[in-house]
Amino acid sequence: MFDTFLLYALPLSFTLLVACALASIVSLAVLMLFRLRETNQTLRHPYLDQRPWARYPLSIKAAILLDYFLRLAFPNSSFWIAGQANHLLRHVRPADVPTRVKWPLIGLWAGCFVGLFAMIFLWIIVLITME
Repeated sequence: MFDTFLLYALPLSFTLLVACALASIVSLAVLMLFRLRETNQTLRHPYLDQRPWARYPLSIKAAILLDYFLRLAFPNSSFWIAGQANHLLRHVRPADVPTRVKWPLIGLWAGCFVGLFAMIFLWIIVLITME
């Protein structure tokens, strides 16, 4: 019974991991190539009042994009990182943000987080099946 579960779970988790990676790559490409200026103008992160986008290192740029995602995905949260993002971006009303700005952000970060869980699940299955 358990072997049957592993027989189906292994390819499913790998397929989910690959799909999440592709969704993240496509969303990041669309965001960086076509929608970054519009996203920053629509959501107006407070860090961008201090310096322009190009002067920040990659880690701060990723944190700004994560703040945008957390504000759009969890607008009422006051817990941990989502709470800090909601505090920084309290001027943004998620219902008023156009879909063309939302989908690359949500595709990027949701693909990363779901892919992370798929990878952990895949490694657990691989370790269970090793003899």
